[in-house]
Amino acid sequence: MRVIFAGTPEVAVPSLEALLASDHEVVAVITQPDARGRRGKALHPSPVKEFALAQGLDVLTPEKASDPEFIAQVAALEADAGAVVAYGQILRPALLESTRLGWVNLHFSVLPAWRGAAPVQRSLMAGDDVTGATTFLLDKGMDTGPVLGLLTERIRVTDTAGDLLDRLAQAGAPLLAQTLSGMEAGVIVPEPQSVEDISYAPKLTRDDAYVRWERPAHVVDRQVRGCTPAPGAWTTLPDGQVAKLGPVSPRLHAPRTVPGQVREMDGEVLVGTGTEPVALSTIAPAGKRAMAAADWWRGARLSEGAALGEA
Repeated sequence: MRVIFAGTPEVAVPSLEALLASDHEVVAVITQPDARGRRGKALHPSPVKEFALAQGLDVLTPEKASDPEFIAQVAALEADAGAVVAYGQILRPALLESTRLGWVNLHFSVLPAWRGAAPVQRSLMAGDDVTGATTFLLDKGMDTGPVLGLLTERIRVTDTAGDLLDRLAQAGAPLLAQTLSGMEAGVIVPEPQSVEDISYAPKLTRDDAYVRWERPAHVVDRQVRGCTPAPGAWTTLPDGQVAKLGPVSPRLHAPRTVPGQVREMDGEVLVGTGTEPVALSTIAPAGKRAMAAADWWRGARLSEGAALGEA
């Protein structure tokens, strides 16, 4: 089968690798244009572009995937199907019609749960026990097309969004390749998504990542893990500076205190919540690298009763 692959971040690379290792022929790769990093003005290619070029593949980087000239360019490739993993642009109907069998998307949830841009993060923050990955045919809706294949993955109590996404990317890669093989053989019957248990996963905002210490410890724990590594959970220090936080751990038997109050106990830095306190792992005050919370505590020399998140 002649396949066009569309993807951008690191989590899309395993799927491209799986397609190259399969019997399918990748005729072109579509990815987002080179972008500037957080520091400096230099442009950097996406992880997918870097990998694709290293494999000698043709790479297309349209500013807008809806551009008629680009769609004509894709149609001229005469591909049997398209494969999409975290590309970053909406594919309009005209582009979806440019391949013989349509475009298959690998989405990191068990649809119709967590349709949208941040399914892994939202699943973690909601406290789900199980998530997964789904392959489905793209249509004009947002993650609404008929399902072709799926897998499930248990969420571990220490998983960050980065941990879970990496596992799903690895597990989902062969699922995508197998789905395309099944379509080629005509043995996969698309199944409409359920109209029940639909949930949505919008992109995380800065406000989503702000830790509200008055919430229960298990909610704070889920929020921080769901925002790790990006966009990064954050709070304010007693002096008003912003600081990013690494994963926290509830301490069920530690004495409760005022939400946000920070103190040292038995070598750990504890912060009060709406229930039991949580222990900080790392903290990165603005402009500084992440450091062990205990090291930060020794240098901060806070007054008794100092609290996070008040400024």
